[in-house]
Amino acid sequence: MNLLVIGGSDAGISAALRARELDPTTHVSVIVADMFPNFSICGLPFYLSGEVSDWRSLAHRTVEDLEREGIHLLLQHRVHQIDPERRIVTVTDDNRRLHNLEYDKLVIGTGATSIRPAISGIDQTGVFFLRWMDDSFAVHQYLTERSPKSAVLIGGGYIGMEMADALTIRGIRVTVVEFENTVLGTVGTQLAKIIQTELERHQVQVVTNVAVESIREQSDTLLIKGSDQFETTADMVLVAVGSRPETALAQSAGCRTGFNGALTVDRHMRTEIPGIYAAGDCAETWHRMLQQNLYLPLGTTAHKQGRIAGENAVGGNAVFEGSLGTQAVKIFDLVVTRTGLGEREAQQAGFDPLAITLETWDHKVYYPNARPMTIRIIGDRATGRCLGAQILGRHGTEVSKRIDVIATALYHSLKVSDLIHLDLSYTPPLSSPWDPVQMCAMAWVQGVETRGG
Repeated sequence: MNLLVIGGSDAGISAALRARELDPTTHVSVIVADMFPNFSICGLPFYLSGEVSDWRSLAHRTVEDLEREGIHLLLQHRVHQIDPERRIVTVTDDNRRLHNLEYDKLVIGTGATSIRPAISGIDQTGVFFLRWMDDSFAVHQYLTERSPKSAVLIGGGYIGMEMADALTIRGIRVTVVEFENTVLGTVGTQLAKIIQTELERHQVQVVTNVAVESIREQSDTLLIKGSDQFETTADMVLVAVGSRPETALAQSAGCRTGFNGALTVDRHMRTEIPGIYAAGDCAETWHRMLQQNLYLPLGTTAHKQGRIAGENAVGGNAVFEGSLGTQAVKIFDLVVTRTGLGEREAQQAGFDPLAITLETWDHKVYYPNARPMTIRIIGDRATGRCLGAQILGRHGTEVSKRIDVIATALYHSLKVSDLIHLDLSYTPPLSSPWDPVQMCAMAWVQGVETRGG
């Protein structure tokens, strides 16, 4: 069988590897638009900060590793057309020569593109986006050759937060401009205030409730203007206001789109066109709790969806079990995590949410270097079901592993009270007899009992 994969990032490579693992007789070709298959795009901020000195180390697997797995890589190839009737993909190679590639099954993993907001002057020299390896090289070259002293980051989401950290490490004065009333709004206002304090502690200026409207050159700097008479100057600008699925190619072949313009797929990652699968940031994501498709572009999700698509392309019957939107980000010395539904999302879904916040220590306070941790658990008053959580703590406090405990509980539809009974590990340097997650669960149960179910 001939399996063709369009896209060499997380979803595409996962599909290719799984297909070869299950059926080594399958001929697998992966079409890659650049020279960087299977690179960790999530690692780009750490390369730009200098914490990762060599960009080559961001490769999950080298080209040689992939080829040893029997995967045929078509680097610097561009797909121009998919003919689903004849099962042919038309591409140009790095010499702009035209080729027709036949397939029995096709996996589309074209990813997403950076949103380009309607800002006058967004194409100025010194204005950057950060999505692919080439983007990071452009930023890195500018940092090296121009040695900017100041930067404006448009967008206070995950990339904006990581790049505020990265550029500050490089000695650059950073201003974050966010359209909403808080940075990183997905974790809720209470934790967002702690994040803003951490940013400001590292001399990052945070400006909220401002829409950037124009960027133009002024002498040797860039002049940035926005709503509410906002105005500042900087040596460089990074635009990080989100992404949208890259689906033009698939749509031209007849693939339907759904939520947020992502490709419509079932839980086997099949599109409506026979023989064509889609996975990763270009495709919809089944939300395990809401029981519907959404758009949740996450690297972890892309790996899972790609694996499902690759397995089913060679005759399997795997099902994508869904996402909970579990995320983590490090911002200077803070680690911020979330999983499941926030209060507003829970209300919109028809639940009666109660959120309880607990501030405690990451381990027994008598053991040296105990650090504070803030845990916010959301549950449904009527049923007691655990709906979501956000946890914030200092780097090294095992915040991400604790959110994983709650993500596991959500996966199995546990009640908040069930968290209390989990057999979690304990030793004074690492936790308490009641883990902080369990302490918060107890506080939630008490809150329901006090306020009424």
